[in-house]
Parts: sequence; structure tokens; C-alpha cells
Amino acid sequence: MSEVPEQQGSPIGVVIVDDHEAFRRSAREVIEATPGFTVLAEASSGEDALALVTDLSPDLVLLDVRMPGLDGLETARRLRSTSPAATVVLISIDDVAESLCDSCGAAAFLPKKAFSRAALRRLWDEHGARQTQGGKA
Repeated sequence: MSEVPEQQGSPIGVVIVDDHEAFRRSAREVIEATPGFTVLAEASSGEDALALVTDLSPDLVLLDVRMPGLDGLETARRLRSTSPAATVVLISIDDVAESLCDSCGAAAFLPKKAFSRAALRRLWDEHGARQTQGGKA
């Protein structure tokens, strides 16, 4: 299996945003087991995510759609304005229409049940690498 291309020798930095600790823990394990990726931070709310992404400038933000307070869709909208270089991927246990990605500026949607090393690589290859190289999603 090929490894994810690293940006200028640095791993692809990921921020995980989900109000469920169990999913954050599982996602961290998958990300850390995927060559070329590293977890920069975790957040349990949209408000915390906005601050972390501003401070850390991650390459990739995995963002739960349903969270109390500032939900994932509004958080994604705000991240597109404040941190346009970050690739935002919506995640959810529910089936979410791809059109939601368009409406909030997210690059893609991934069901939580499909989150894996292969899915992470595919997402980056299809959405993140292009955004980093071309400046656009």
C-alpha cells in the first residue's frame, strides 16, 4: 500500500472535532496508525474547534455534524472563512446528503462507520492534497 504524501516532510496535521469521547479516541487511533498523519488536537465542541484551528492551522479537520451548541455545519461555515487552507470533512453516524457539504463549505462527508486508514488516505488524496497544492478545495 502506498503512503500518503507528506507536505514538505511534515505529517498531515489533523484536528478531530466530536462531542463523543469514544469516537475521538477511535479516530485518534486510526489517524496515528496511518503513515503521514498526526493528530494535533481534539475538540468536543464547535466553539473549541474554531479556537484550535486558528491556533494550530491543521491541514485536515474531521468535524462531527451533530454537536450541542455550535453544530458542525455552522462550524464548517466559520472555518471556511477563518481558516480557508484547512480541509474540512464532515463526519456523522447519520447519513448526510452531500449537498450539506456544498452549503457549508466542507470538502467531503464520511460516515463514521466508514472511517478507516484507507478512507483517511482517500479523503486526503481526493480533497486535501489538491487544496494544499492549488489553494482550493
